[in-house]
Amino acid sequence: MRTKLCVLFGGASTEHEVSCRSTESVLNHINREKYEIITVGITRDGRWLRYSGGDPAAIRSGAWEQHPQNETCCISPDTAVHGLMYGDGRTERIDVIFPVLHGLNGEDGTMQGLFELARIPYVGCGVAASANTMDKAITKLFAEREHITQAKYLVIHQRKFEKDPDGIAADAAEKLGLPLFVKPARAGSSIGVGKAKTVADVRRYIEEAFRFDRKLVLEECIVGQEIEVAVFGDADGEVLTSCVGEIAPAQEFYTYSAKYDDDGSELFIPARIPQAASEQVRSSAERLYRSLSCFGLSRVDFFLRSDGTVVFNEINAIPGFTSISMYPQLFEASGIPYPELIDRLIQLALDR
Repeated sequence: MRTKLCVLFGGASTEHEVSCRSTESVLNHINREKYEIITVGITRDGRWLRYSGGDPAAIRSGAWEQHPQNETCCISPDTAVHGLMYGDGRTERIDVIFPVLHGLNGEDGTMQGLFELARIPYVGCGVAASANTMDKAITKLFAEREHITQAKYLVIHQRKFEKDPDGIAADAAEKLGLPLFVKPARAGSSIGVGKAKTVADVRRYIEEAFRFDRKLVLEECIVGQEIEVAVFGDADGEVLTSCVGEIAPAQEFYTYSAKYDDDGSELFIPARIPQAASEQVRSSAERLYRSLSCFGLSRVDFFLRSDGTVVFNEINAIPGFTSISMYPQLFEASGIPYPELIDRLIQLALDR
């Protein structure tokens, strides 16, 4: 009997489109002889629909939302249901959930809490690890505890900023130097990120970033190679780290469009860095993964300065799974093909 797998995608998030792209790729690589797949999409405005169309390309394009056989449904927190509840009252038991959800309302612990209430196994980090990896300010505290080098930073809250916007912008520029980066604390895919080159830029980018979050992280600009490593496993047990990859963005930094739309960005696997630096990246990534109590998967991003210093950037609990995303490519280069990687993630979830 095949394992009944619910692939949950979309989401009420600024990263909805990335989730749909990742889901198309996952569905194109999964072993359908082993898994009976149920696809459930969440629209941008938060509606849950069982998508029975079967065409992964329609998920990427957004056409799935208009399929005539869509049914309203949700994951029931009732442990007796152990699965989906439909609008007409029917229920359907599922064995495991693969949340291909990026950003808020999917990667931040909220959805994981629902899975825990329902007692349904699921791929990826638990509630606390999901919340802590999503919040860049909190993640930095874990990195500090592990004595992992990272950029100088400040945390800015919206209400405090509104009382003295010019003063806070000037103070940030003085403490971090220019240029500096402005980032929403709880967003991914470089959404809302700005590189400020003047004090006026700092204020402007802060105001823009507050459209996405009430808390921001401002960081000094690190000049160096952008490098990433994929991590798999249980923080309390065996953890695998991939080979290290490098990103050469076509734009000034690795923006959303550079990640998903710009063919000029280049990926180098393995990264063009010394072996000692690669080993340090992998070791730091594993230490942070274990410190945060991660489970299943994460991608950890660093910079390598010209003087050889490895600088932590951020960690992603549900990294992109598109055909051009680093996470599956890094493990492919490390000897774990995409379909096997998906299978390992699902089996690890079931074992949990």
